[in-house]
Amino acid sequence: MASKGPPSRPGETERTPPFHSMGVGLESSRTFAIWRHGSMCGMADLTGIRVELIPEFEAEENARFVAERPRSLELLERARGSMPRGVPMVWMDDLYEHAPLVVERGQGATFTDVDGHTYLDMYIADMSGFCGHAPRPVVEAVKRRITIGNQFLLPSTDAVAVAEHLASRYDMPKWQFTLSATQANTEVIRLARRATGREVILMFDGKYHGHGDATLVVLEDGMVLPEQQGLPRSVTNHARIVQFNDIDALERALAPRDVALVLTEPAMTNIGIVAPEPGFHETLRQLTRDAGTLLAIDETHTLVAAYGGLTTELGLQPDFVTVGKSIAAGVPLGAYGMTDDIAALIATPDEHWLVGGVQVAEVALGGTLFANALSMAAGRAALVEVLTEEAFERTGSLGAALADGIEEAFSDFGLPWSVSRLGAHAYYTFAPGPSRNAIEYRAADHPGLRALMRIWMANRGVWESGWWLGPTVSVAHTPDDVSRYLDVFRGFLAAVT
Repeated sequence: MASKGPPSRPGETERTPPFHSMGVGLESSRTFAIWRHGSMCGMADLTGIRVELIPEFEAEENARFVAERPRSLELLERARGSMPRGVPMVWMDDLYEHAPLVVERGQGATFTDVDGHTYLDMYIADMSGFCGHAPRPVVEAVKRRITIGNQFLLPSTDAVAVAEHLASRYDMPKWQFTLSATQANTEVIRLARRATGREVILMFDGKYHGHGDATLVVLEDGMVLPEQQGLPRSVTNHARIVQFNDIDALERALAPRDVALVLTEPAMTNIGIVAPEPGFHETLRQLTRDAGTLLAIDETHTLVAAYGGLTTELGLQPDFVTVGKSIAAGVPLGAYGMTDDIAALIATPDEHWLVGGVQVAEVALGGTLFANALSMAAGRAALVEVLTEEAFERTGSLGAALADGIEEAFSDFGLPWSVSRLGAHAYYTFAPGPSRNAIEYRAADHPGLRALMRIWMANRGVWESGWWLGPTVSVAHTPDDVSRYLDVFRGFLAAVT
Protein backbone atom coordinates (compact mmCIF):
# COMPACT_ATOMS: atom_id res chain seq x y z
CA MET A 1 0.00 0.00 0.00
CA ALA A 2 3.31 2.06 2.39
CA SER A 3 2.28 2.81 2.63
CA LYS A 4 0.82 3.05 2.34
CA GLY A 5 -0.29 1.29 0.15
CA PRO A 6 0.31 -0.02 -3.36
CA PRO A 7 -1.94 -2.13 -5.54
CA SER A 8 0.39 -5.11 -5.46
CA ARG A 9 2.75 -6.56 -2.93
CA PRO A 10 5.96 -8.53 -3.22
CA GLY A 11 5.28 -12.11 -4.23
CA GLU A 12 1.69 -11.61 -5.37
CA THR A 13 0.19 -13.12 -8.43
CA GLU A 14 -3.12 -12.73 -10.18
CA ARG A 15 -6.38 -13.81 -8.64
CA THR A 16 -9.77 -13.22 -10.27
CA PRO A 17 -11.81 -10.99 -7.95
CA PRO A 18 -15.29 -12.18 -6.94
CA PHE A 19 -17.06 -9.47 -8.94
CA HIS A 20 -15.65 -10.77 -12.22
CA SER A 21 -18.17 -13.56 -12.13
CA MET A 22 -21.08 -11.47 -10.94
CA GLY A 23 -21.79 -9.55 -14.12
CA VAL A 24 -21.52 -6.08 -12.66
CA GLY A 25 -19.22 -4.70 -15.35
CA LEU A 26 -16.28 -3.88 -13.10
CA GLU A 27 -13.62 -6.15 -14.57
CA SER A 28 -10.06 -5.23 -13.70
CA SER A 29 -6.61 -6.74 -13.62
CA ARG A 30 -6.22 -6.86 -9.84
CA THR A 31 -3.01 -8.66 -8.95
CA PHE A 32 -3.03 -9.78 -5.36
CA ALA A 33 -4.04 -12.31 -2.75
CA ILE A 34 -2.21 -15.54 -3.63
CA TRP A 35 1.42 -15.56 -2.59
CA ARG A 36 4.00 -17.26 -4.80
CA HIS A 37 6.16 -17.80 -1.73
CA GLY A 38 4.78 -21.10 -0.42
CA SER A 39 1.21 -22.26 -0.03
CA MET A 40 -1.77 -20.01 0.49
CA CYS A 41 -2.13 -20.97 4.15
CA GLY A 42 1.38 -22.04 5.09
CA MET A 43 1.75 -21.84 8.88
CA ALA A 44 -1.68 -20.24 9.29
CA ASP A 45 -3.51 -22.13 12.04
CA LEU A 46 -7.16 -22.21 11.01
CA THR A 47 -8.24 -24.72 13.65
CA GLY A 48 -11.91 -24.11 14.38
CA ILE A 49 -12.56 -22.13 11.18
CA ARG A 50 -15.02 -23.52 8.63
CA VAL A 51 -12.52 -23.04 5.82
CA GLU A 52 -14.58 -24.99 3.29
CA LEU A 53 -17.40 -22.44 3.57
CA ILE A 54 -15.27 -19.34 2.97
CA PRO A 55 -16.00 -19.15 -0.81
CA GLU A 56 -19.72 -19.55 -0.17
CA PHE A 57 -19.73 -16.92 2.58
CA GLU A 58 -17.76 -14.53 0.40
CA ALA A 59 -20.13 -14.95 -2.55
CA GLU A 60 -23.11 -14.18 -0.30
CA GLU A 61 -21.46 -11.10 1.17
CA ASN A 62 -20.36 -9.83 -2.26
CA ALA A 63 -23.90 -10.23 -3.58
CA ARG A 64 -25.25 -8.25 -0.63
CA PHE A 65 -22.62 -5.53 -1.14
CA VAL A 66 -23.63 -5.10 -4.78
CA ALA A 67 -27.37 -5.14 -4.10
CA GLU A 68 -27.16 -2.48 -1.38
CA ARG A 69 -24.99 -0.01 -3.35
CA PRO A 70 -26.70 0.63 -6.70
CA ARG A 71 -25.69 4.30 -6.91
CA SER A 72 -21.98 3.57 -6.41
CA LEU A 73 -22.10 0.81 -9.02
CA GLU A 74 -23.97 3.06 -11.45
CA LEU A 75 -21.41 5.86 -11.09
CA LEU A 76 -18.47 3.47 -11.45
CA GLU A 77 -19.97 2.03 -14.60
CA ARG A 78 -20.55 5.51 -16.01
CA ALA A 79 -17.01 6.54 -15.10
CA ARG A 80 -15.54 3.75 -17.20
CA GLY A 81 -16.30 5.95 -20.19
CA SER A 82 -13.72 8.51 -19.05
CA MET A 83 -11.42 6.65 -16.63
CA PRO A 84 -9.84 3.19 -16.85
CA ARG A 85 -11.77 0.82 -14.57
CA GLY A 86 -14.03 3.72 -13.64
CA VAL A 87 -11.65 5.19 -11.05
CA PRO A 88 -9.39 8.28 -11.09
CA MET A 89 -6.42 6.32 -9.70
CA VAL A 90 -6.10 2.57 -10.17
CA TRP A 91 -5.35 1.80 -6.51
CA MET A 92 -8.96 2.76 -5.75
CA ASP A 93 -9.93 -0.40 -7.61
CA ASP A 94 -6.89 -2.55 -6.80
CA LEU A 95 -7.06 -2.23 -3.04
CA TYR A 96 -10.34 -4.10 -2.63
CA GLU A 97 -11.55 -7.56 -3.63
CA HIS A 98 -14.97 -6.03 -4.25
CA ALA A 99 -15.95 -2.93 -6.19
CA PRO A 100 -14.87 0.37 -4.61
CA LEU A 101 -17.37 2.77 -3.11
CA VAL A 102 -18.08 6.27 -4.31
CA VAL A 103 -17.72 8.49 -1.24
CA GLU A 104 -19.87 11.55 -0.62
CA ARG A 105 -18.53 12.97 2.65
CA GLY A 106 -16.56 12.20 5.80
CA GLN A 107 -16.58 13.55 9.32
CA GLY A 108 -14.49 12.50 12.28
CA ALA A 109 -14.19 8.71 12.42
CA THR A 110 -16.81 7.97 9.75
CA PHE A 111 -17.53 8.49 6.06
CA THR A 112 -20.68 8.09 3.97
CA ASP A 113 -21.09 6.73 0.45
CA VAL A 114 -23.45 7.96 -2.25
CA ASP A 115 -25.97 5.25 -1.34
CA GLY A 116 -26.26 6.67 2.17
CA HIS A 117 -24.27 3.99 4.02
CA THR A 118 -22.09 5.37 6.81
CA TYR A 119 -18.95 3.46 7.81
CA LEU A 120 -16.79 3.46 10.89
CA ASP A 121 -13.41 4.05 9.26
CA MET A 122 -10.76 1.70 10.69
CA TYR A 123 -8.68 1.75 7.52
CA ILE A 124 -8.16 5.55 7.70
CA ALA A 125 -7.05 5.65 4.06
CA ASP A 126 -3.91 3.58 4.64
CA MET A 127 -2.88 5.79 7.57
CA SER A 128 -3.32 9.08 5.66
CA GLY A 129 -6.56 9.79 7.57
CA PHE A 130 -4.98 9.57 11.02
CA CYS A 131 -6.14 13.12 11.81
CA GLY A 132 -9.74 12.02 11.23
CA HIS A 133 -11.96 13.32 8.45
CA ALA A 134 -12.31 17.11 8.11
CA PRO A 135 -10.51 18.08 11.33
CA ARG A 136 -11.62 21.61 12.20
CA PRO A 137 -8.18 23.25 12.62
CA VAL A 138 -7.09 22.03 9.18
CA VAL A 139 -10.38 22.98 7.54
CA GLU A 140 -10.06 26.51 8.91
CA ALA A 141 -6.40 26.81 7.92
CA VAL A 142 -7.10 25.67 4.36
CA LYS A 143 -10.04 28.08 4.07
CA ARG A 144 -7.87 30.98 5.18
CA ARG A 145 -5.00 30.07 2.91
CA ILE A 146 -7.03 29.51 -0.24
CA THR A 147 -8.67 32.93 0.09
CA ILE A 148 -5.31 34.74 0.08
CA GLY A 149 -3.45 32.60 -2.45
CA ASN A 150 -2.15 29.08 -2.32
CA GLN A 151 0.77 28.81 -4.78
CA PHE A 152 3.67 31.19 -5.39
CA LEU A 153 6.79 29.05 -5.87
CA LEU A 154 8.14 31.00 -2.91
CA PRO A 155 8.34 30.24 0.84
CA SER A 156 5.41 30.95 3.13
CA THR A 157 5.52 31.72 6.84
CA ASP A 158 3.88 28.34 7.48
CA ALA A 159 6.81 26.59 5.80
CA VAL A 160 9.22 28.06 8.34
CA ALA A 161 6.97 27.03 11.23
CA VAL A 162 6.49 23.46 9.93
CA ALA A 163 10.21 22.92 9.36
CA GLU A 164 11.02 24.17 12.86
CA HIS A 165 8.31 21.98 14.34
CA LEU A 166 9.50 18.83 12.55
CA ALA A 167 13.12 19.54 13.50
CA SER A 168 12.10 19.58 17.16
CA ARG A 169 9.65 16.69 16.92
CA TYR A 170 11.95 14.23 15.16
CA ASP A 171 15.30 15.55 16.40
CA MET A 172 16.48 16.09 12.82
CA PRO A 173 17.82 19.58 12.08
CA LYS A 174 17.12 20.27 8.39
CA TRP A 175 13.95 19.63 6.33
CA GLN A 176 12.67 19.69 2.76
CA PHE A 177 9.12 19.19 1.46
CA THR A 178 7.39 17.29 -1.33
CA LEU A 179 3.79 16.30 -2.09
CA SER A 180 4.08 12.70 -0.91
CA ALA A 181 6.24 10.24 0.99
CA THR A 182 7.07 8.55 -2.33
CA GLN A 183 8.72 11.76 -3.49
CA ALA A 184 10.39 12.28 -0.12
CA ASN A 185 11.99 8.83 -0.31
CA THR A 186 12.98 9.46 -3.94
CA GLU A 187 14.82 12.63 -3.00
CA VAL A 188 16.49 10.95 -0.04
CA ILE A 189 17.81 8.24 -2.35
CA ARG A 190 19.23 10.87 -4.71
CA LEU A 191 20.89 12.74 -1.86
CA ALA A 192 22.40 9.51 -0.54
CA ARG A 193 23.82 8.71 -3.94
CA ARG A 194 25.26 12.20 -4.17
CA ALA A 195 26.77 11.99 -0.70
CA THR A 196 28.38 8.56 -1.12
CA GLY A 197 29.11 8.36 -4.84
CA ARG A 198 27.40 4.93 -4.76
CA GLU A 199 24.20 3.76 -6.45
CA VAL A 200 22.91 0.64 -4.67
CA ILE A 201 19.91 0.94 -2.31
CA LEU A 202 19.31 -1.76 0.30
CA MET A 203 15.79 -2.48 1.58
CA PHE A 204 14.04 -5.25 3.49
CA ASP A 205 11.73 -7.87 2.01
CA GLY A 206 8.08 -6.89 2.39
CA LYS A 207 8.83 -3.17 2.36
CA TYR A 208 6.89 -0.40 0.70
CA HIS A 209 8.57 2.97 0.35
CA GLY A 210 6.42 4.54 -2.34
CA HIS A 211 6.00 4.25 -6.07
CA GLY A 212 9.39 5.49 -7.24
CA ASP A 213 11.32 3.23 -9.61
CA ALA A 214 14.21 2.74 -7.20
CA THR A 215 12.04 1.11 -4.53
CA LEU A 216 9.70 -0.95 -6.73
CA VAL A 217 11.69 -4.16 -6.62
CA VAL A 218 10.85 -7.54 -5.10
CA LEU A 219 12.79 -10.54 -3.83
CA GLU A 220 11.82 -13.70 -5.73
CA ASP A 221 13.66 -16.97 -5.09
CA GLY A 222 16.75 -15.07 -4.04
CA MET A 223 16.68 -12.73 -7.05
CA VAL A 224 15.76 -9.03 -7.11
CA LEU A 225 13.15 -8.40 -9.81
CA PRO A 226 10.97 -5.45 -10.91
CA GLU A 227 7.90 -5.46 -8.68
CA GLN A 228 5.38 -4.40 -11.33
CA GLN A 229 5.02 -3.89 -15.06
CA GLY A 230 6.27 -0.71 -16.70
CA LEU A 231 9.57 -0.64 -14.82
CA PRO A 232 12.92 -0.94 -16.61
CA ARG A 233 14.75 -4.21 -16.01
CA SER A 234 17.78 -2.14 -15.07
CA VAL A 235 16.00 -1.00 -11.89
CA THR A 236 17.25 -4.19 -10.24
CA ASN A 237 20.91 -3.31 -10.91
CA HIS A 238 20.88 -0.80 -8.08
CA ALA A 239 18.78 -2.59 -5.47
CA ARG A 240 19.48 -5.19 -2.81
CA ILE A 241 16.91 -6.86 -0.55
CA VAL A 242 17.38 -8.92 2.61
CA GLN A 243 15.10 -10.14 5.39
CA PHE A 244 14.27 -7.80 8.27
CA ASN A 245 15.91 -8.81 11.57
CA ASP A 246 18.54 -10.89 9.72
CA ILE A 247 21.84 -9.35 10.84
CA ASP A 248 24.00 -11.90 9.01
CA ALA A 249 22.28 -11.22 5.68
CA LEU A 250 22.52 -7.49 6.29
CA GLU A 251 26.24 -7.71 6.99
CA ARG A 252 26.83 -9.74 3.81
CA ALA A 253 24.81 -7.28 1.74
CA LEU A 254 26.82 -4.32 3.01
CA ALA A 255 30.19 -6.05 2.70
CA PRO A 256 30.95 -4.95 -0.91
CA ARG A 257 30.82 -1.33 0.36
CA ASP A 258 28.77 -0.25 -2.64
CA VAL A 259 25.49 0.53 -0.83
CA ALA A 260 24.58 4.22 -0.74
CA LEU A 261 21.56 3.91 1.53
CA VAL A 262 19.64 1.50 3.70
CA LEU A 263 15.97 2.54 3.55
CA THR A 264 13.72 0.96 6.16
CA GLU A 265 10.72 1.44 8.37
CA PRO A 266 11.55 1.30 12.09
CA ALA A 267 9.03 -1.56 12.28
CA MET A 268 7.72 -3.19 9.12
CA THR A 269 4.05 -2.30 8.50
CA ASN A 270 3.29 -3.54 5.00
CA ILE A 271 3.45 -7.23 5.96
CA GLY A 272 1.33 -6.92 9.04
CA ILE A 273 3.52 -5.59 11.83
CA VAL A 274 7.02 -7.00 12.10
CA ALA A 275 8.81 -5.55 15.10
CA PRO A 276 12.58 -5.11 15.28
CA GLU A 277 14.23 -7.69 17.49
CA PRO A 278 16.26 -6.44 20.49
CA GLY A 279 19.50 -4.90 19.29
CA PHE A 280 18.55 -4.92 15.61
CA HIS A 281 18.52 -1.16 15.10
CA GLU A 282 21.70 -0.61 17.08
CA THR A 283 23.50 -3.18 14.95
CA LEU A 284 21.97 -1.80 11.75
CA ARG A 285 23.30 1.66 12.61
CA GLN A 286 26.77 0.36 13.45
CA LEU A 287 27.00 -1.79 10.30
CA THR A 288 25.93 1.07 8.04
CA ARG A 289 28.46 3.43 9.58
CA ASP A 290 31.21 0.82 9.25
CA ALA A 291 30.32 0.34 5.58
CA GLY A 292 30.13 4.06 4.77
CA THR A 293 26.39 3.65 4.07
CA LEU A 294 23.71 6.20 4.99
CA LEU A 295 20.54 5.22 6.85
CA ALA A 296 16.99 6.49 6.24
CA ILE A 297 14.03 5.74 8.52
CA ASP A 298 10.65 5.89 6.78
CA GLU A 299 8.05 6.89 9.39
CA THR A 300 5.15 7.31 6.95
CA HIS A 301 3.11 4.54 8.62
CA THR A 302 4.82 4.27 11.97
CA LEU A 303 4.37 7.92 12.91
CA VAL A 304 0.97 6.86 14.34
CA ALA A 305 2.85 5.00 17.07
CA ALA A 306 4.24 7.97 18.98
CA TYR A 307 4.43 11.77 18.95
CA GLY A 308 7.95 11.69 17.46
CA GLY A 309 7.46 8.40 15.67
CA LEU A 310 9.51 5.33 16.50
CA THR A 311 12.66 7.28 15.63
CA THR A 312 12.45 9.20 18.88
CA GLU A 313 10.65 6.44 20.80
CA LEU A 314 13.47 3.97 20.10
CA GLY A 315 16.27 6.55 20.19
CA LEU A 316 17.33 5.88 16.59
CA GLN A 317 20.08 7.92 14.93
CA PRO A 318 19.45 7.89 11.17
CA ASP A 319 20.85 10.23 8.53
CA PHE A 320 17.34 10.84 7.15
CA VAL A 321 13.75 10.63 8.40
CA THR A 322 10.84 10.62 5.93
CA VAL A 323 7.19 11.33 6.76
CA GLY A 324 4.00 11.84 4.79
CA LYS A 325 0.34 10.84 4.45
CA SER A 326 -1.19 12.15 7.68
CA ILE A 327 1.11 15.08 8.48
CA ALA A 328 -1.25 17.48 6.69
CA ALA A 329 -4.46 15.54 7.41
CA GLY A 330 -4.46 14.01 3.94
CA VAL A 331 -3.74 17.24 2.09
CA PRO A 332 -0.77 16.32 -0.15
CA LEU A 333 2.45 16.84 1.82
CA GLY A 334 5.57 14.77 2.30
CA ALA A 335 8.76 15.76 4.08
CA TYR A 336 12.23 14.51 4.85
CA GLY A 337 14.63 15.53 7.54
CA MET A 338 18.40 15.22 7.31
CA THR A 339 21.55 15.83 9.29
CA ASP A 340 23.53 19.02 8.90
CA ASP A 341 26.22 17.13 6.99
CA ILE A 342 23.72 15.95 4.39
CA ALA A 343 22.05 19.36 4.22
CA ALA A 344 25.42 20.91 3.35
CA LEU A 345 25.26 19.09 0.00
CA ILE A 346 22.34 21.26 -1.10
CA ALA A 347 23.08 24.39 0.89
CA THR A 348 25.50 25.73 -1.72
CA PRO A 349 23.83 25.88 -5.15
CA ASP A 350 27.01 26.45 -7.19
CA GLU A 351 28.78 23.20 -6.22
CA HIS A 352 29.57 20.95 -9.18
CA TRP A 353 29.81 17.18 -9.37
CA LEU A 354 31.24 15.05 -12.14
CA VAL A 355 28.70 12.65 -13.70
CA GLY A 356 30.08 10.68 -16.62
CA GLY A 357 32.74 13.31 -17.17
CA VAL A 358 30.15 16.11 -17.27
CA GLN A 359 29.83 18.76 -14.55
CA VAL A 360 26.35 18.78 -12.98
CA ALA A 361 25.46 21.77 -10.83
CA GLU A 362 22.77 20.43 -8.53
CA VAL A 363 21.16 17.35 -6.98
CA ALA A 364 17.92 16.23 -8.68
CA LEU A 365 15.48 17.64 -6.12
CA GLY A 366 12.28 19.65 -6.19
CA GLY A 367 8.96 20.09 -7.97
CA THR A 368 6.81 23.08 -8.92
CA LEU A 369 4.06 22.31 -6.40
CA PHE A 370 6.36 21.09 -3.62
CA ALA A 371 5.90 23.10 -0.37
CA ASN A 372 3.01 25.07 -1.84
CA ALA A 373 1.40 27.47 0.61
CA LEU A 374 -1.82 25.43 0.90
CA SER A 375 -0.04 22.20 1.84
CA MET A 376 2.15 24.01 4.33
CA ALA A 377 -0.84 25.69 5.98
CA ALA A 378 -2.58 22.33 6.31
CA GLY A 379 0.61 20.75 7.65
CA ARG A 380 1.06 23.42 10.29
CA ALA A 381 -2.51 23.07 11.52
CA ALA A 382 -2.38 19.25 11.52
CA LEU A 383 0.97 18.95 13.28
CA VAL A 384 0.51 21.68 15.86
CA GLU A 385 -3.23 21.52 16.59
CA VAL A 386 -4.34 17.96 15.76
CA LEU A 387 -1.37 15.58 16.10
CA THR A 388 -0.56 16.75 19.61
CA GLU A 389 1.14 14.83 22.40
CA GLU A 390 -2.24 14.46 24.09
CA ALA A 391 -3.73 13.06 20.88
CA PHE A 392 -1.03 10.39 20.76
CA GLU A 393 -1.62 9.46 24.38
CA ARG A 394 -5.31 9.02 23.61
CA THR A 395 -4.87 7.08 20.36
CA GLY A 396 -2.23 4.90 22.01
CA SER A 397 -4.71 4.03 24.75
CA LEU A 398 -7.46 3.32 22.23
CA GLY A 399 -5.09 1.23 20.11
CA ALA A 400 -4.20 -0.83 23.17
CA ALA A 401 -7.89 -1.36 23.97
CA LEU A 402 -8.47 -2.40 20.35
CA ALA A 403 -5.62 -4.94 20.46
CA ASP A 404 -6.76 -6.24 23.85
CA GLY A 405 -10.29 -6.69 22.53
CA ILE A 406 -9.13 -8.61 19.48
CA GLU A 407 -6.91 -10.80 21.65
CA GLU A 408 -9.80 -11.49 24.01
CA ALA A 409 -12.06 -12.40 21.09
CA PHE A 410 -9.51 -14.92 19.81
CA SER A 411 -9.34 -16.49 23.26
CA ASP A 412 -13.13 -16.62 23.64
CA PHE A 413 -13.53 -18.37 20.29
CA GLY A 414 -10.63 -20.74 20.89
CA LEU A 415 -8.55 -19.38 18.01
CA PRO A 416 -4.74 -19.76 18.32
CA TRP A 417 -4.02 -16.37 16.72
CA SER A 418 -1.93 -13.44 17.87
CA VAL A 419 -2.11 -9.64 17.84
CA SER A 420 0.72 -7.17 17.20
CA ARG A 421 0.54 -3.63 18.59
CA LEU A 422 1.90 -0.36 17.27
CA GLY A 423 0.36 2.61 19.08
CA ALA A 424 -2.94 3.37 17.37
CA HIS A 425 -2.57 0.34 15.13
CA ALA A 426 -3.29 -3.37 15.71
CA TYR A 427 -2.69 -6.34 13.44
CA TYR A 428 -3.92 -9.90 13.83
CA THR A 429 -1.99 -12.89 12.53
CA PHE A 430 -3.46 -16.33 11.84
CA ALA A 431 -0.66 -17.95 13.82
CA PRO A 432 0.20 -18.30 17.52
CA GLY A 433 2.96 -15.69 17.39
CA PRO A 434 3.97 -12.62 15.38
CA SER A 435 6.16 -12.84 12.28
CA ARG A 436 9.81 -11.79 12.45
CA ASN A 437 10.19 -11.25 8.68
CA ALA A 438 8.31 -11.28 5.37
CA ILE A 439 8.78 -15.00 4.80
CA GLU A 440 7.08 -15.89 8.06
CA TYR A 441 4.30 -13.37 7.41
CA ARG A 442 3.43 -14.81 4.01
CA ALA A 443 3.45 -18.35 5.32
CA ALA A 444 1.11 -17.46 8.18
CA ASP A 445 -1.41 -15.52 6.11
CA HIS A 446 -4.71 -16.63 4.54
CA PRO A 447 -5.82 -14.04 1.96
CA GLY A 448 -9.19 -15.72 1.39
CA LEU A 449 -10.15 -15.36 5.04
CA ARG A 450 -8.99 -11.73 5.09
CA ALA A 451 -11.04 -10.95 1.98
CA LEU A 452 -14.13 -12.45 3.58
CA MET A 453 -13.52 -10.51 6.80
CA ARG A 454 -13.23 -7.22 4.87
CA ILE A 455 -16.48 -7.60 2.93
CA TRP A 456 -18.34 -8.94 5.98
CA MET A 457 -17.41 -5.91 8.04
CA ALA A 458 -18.12 -3.48 5.19
CA ASN A 459 -21.65 -4.86 4.93
CA ARG A 460 -22.08 -4.14 8.63
CA GLY A 461 -20.80 -0.58 8.55
CA VAL A 462 -17.10 -1.03 9.38
CA TRP A 463 -14.45 -0.15 6.80
CA GLU A 464 -11.21 -2.02 7.45
CA SER A 465 -8.13 -2.96 5.46
CA GLY A 466 -8.46 -6.66 6.15
CA TRP A 467 -5.46 -7.25 3.89
CA TRP A 468 -1.97 -6.41 5.11
CA LEU A 469 -2.80 -3.54 7.46
CA GLY A 470 -5.48 -4.41 10.01
CA PRO A 471 -7.47 -1.83 12.01
CA THR A 472 -6.17 1.59 13.10
CA VAL A 473 -7.82 4.26 15.21
CA SER A 474 -7.50 7.92 14.31
CA VAL A 475 -7.39 11.04 16.44
CA ALA A 476 -11.16 11.27 15.93
CA HIS A 477 -12.02 7.80 17.26
CA THR A 478 -13.65 7.23 20.65
CA PRO A 479 -13.93 4.28 23.06
CA ASP A 480 -17.43 3.66 21.66
CA ASP A 481 -15.95 3.33 18.17
CA VAL A 482 -13.53 0.69 19.41
CA SER A 483 -16.40 -1.17 21.10
CA ARG A 484 -18.43 -1.05 17.89
CA TYR A 485 -15.54 -2.44 15.87
CA LEU A 486 -15.03 -5.26 18.34
CA ASP A 487 -18.75 -6.14 18.30
CA VAL A 488 -18.71 -6.53 14.51
CA PHE A 489 -15.38 -8.36 14.64
CA ARG A 490 -16.75 -10.85 17.16
CA GLY A 491 -19.82 -11.32 14.98
CA PHE A 492 -17.57 -12.33 12.12
CA LEU A 493 -15.70 -14.83 14.27
CA ALA A 494 -19.01 -16.30 15.41
CA ALA A 495 -20.04 -16.79 11.79
CA VAL A 496 -16.88 -18.57 10.64
CA THR A 497 -16.16 -20.72 13.69
